[in-house]
Amino acid sequence: MENYSGTKQWLEAFGLSRPLVIAGPCSAETEEQVLDIARQLKDSDVSIYRAGIWKPRTRPGGFEGVGAIGLKWLQKAKEETGLMMAVEVANANHVKLALEHDIDVLWIGARTTVNPFAVQEIADALEGTDKIVLIKNPVNPDLALWLGGVERIYNAGITKLGVVHRGFSTYEKTKYRNIPEWQIPIELHGRYPDLPIICDPSHITGRRDMIQQVSQQALDLNYDGLMIETHNNPDKAWSDAAQQVTPQVLKEILKSLVLRKKSDDTDEFNTQLNNYRLRMDEYDTKMLEALGRRMQIAEDIGALKKANNVVVLQNKRWQEVKERMMAMGTEKGLSEDFINLLFKAIHQESISHQEKIINSGNE
Repeated sequence: MENYSGTKQWLEAFGLSRPLVIAGPCSAETEEQVLDIARQLKDSDVSIYRAGIWKPRTRPGGFEGVGAIGLKWLQKAKEETGLMMAVEVANANHVKLALEHDIDVLWIGARTTVNPFAVQEIADALEGTDKIVLIKNPVNPDLALWLGGVERIYNAGITKLGVVHRGFSTYEKTKYRNIPEWQIPIELHGRYPDLPIICDPSHITGRRDMIQQVSQQALDLNYDGLMIETHNNPDKAWSDAAQQVTPQVLKEILKSLVLRKKSDDTDEFNTQLNNYRLRMDEYDTKMLEALGRRMQIAEDIGALKKANNVVVLQNKRWQEVKERMMAMGTEKGLSEDFINLLFKAIHQESISHQEKIINSGNE
């Protein structure tokens, strides 16, 4: 991928004036359910119909998908509605069966992306095909692992590539099912701007009432499309009921989304934008200078602790700092998630500086 010069030709071939929309149930449950949802999505902004056939569950005992029989249901839905069909694949046999049933789009799920062996197996099975392949981000926030998955598929000769941002797992309780960590897909997009990026707000939020908000955030960040789980009876869904919407609600969400211009070429806009950016650059410089001075103080604290044989980590003090900063940050309009991430990073850097001082001379 170092010399990747691909374009969004497969995406542009849809001829869309709006973002690409992939929608359908988390899981294919019955033939009737698959066909009913497809019929309701036919005359909408949806271009690709998705349905889980094989469902990798976190723990055994849950519904793990109907299996290959669901592919026949998708074939019927495609014949009747003309929608392209998409399924998740987790191994070479899944790929083989999906290709035999003429599935148009194959995506690699978050639990599979973390396993380079599995991704390579899928890449080998895909070699020589002309399908669209989407790679979801791994469950853990690791950009290199995500890019590694893309590169393995690309090296198999697949050029109709895209990535799906579905959020990242965390042990901390937040308002999201999977925290967005927007900076990670933004960095990926910065490295490969011609690689289509699609947002999966269903898995990021885990709740249907937040899907519109996260979809709008994605479009504001210039994402190319959305993957939204859609069910004809969400509350009765066999998997992930809380994050699915009805076809009618999906249409309302899509209608409400604001599409913004990528840029504005007027002199007035660019002058104002440059002025704001200059001011922002000044604050960025001041922040780094302040952080540098803070770390010098951390090293002084480390020297004091070393002289008195005191451990580096002081949990009570850390909790006090975090609570105080959380209160101050929210007063200034900063989100709790941001304050938490920011001061965790600052605290970890302070610990590292103190450990360097305490361990100096011990080598």
